Amino acid sequence: MGGCQSLSRSTYAKFLPATTDHASFFSFYDVSYYLGTVLGTLAYGLVFQLTGDLRNTVIAIGGFFVLGLLLLLRVPRAETAASATA
Repeated sequence: MGGCQSLSRSTYAKFLPATTDHASFFSFYDVSYYLGTVLGTLAYGLVFQLTGDLRNTVIAIGGFFVLGLLLLLRVPRAETAASATA
């Protein structure tokens, strides 16, 4: 678990803009981590309570991964972002 967390923090740091105020960005990272924990657990419990089948919970949690992938695809690549500002 520790390796996954350090990898996600380093990947997140690569997305940050050039600034000296990294604390506010990592504060947002921490809040989004705990929000994801609460929303994932809530979705899992709610879907299981409504349907009574654990297979449906896998689909619901998988939807979060698909949503995250779609959001990551919207992040501009470094080459594209550099050419847009030049």
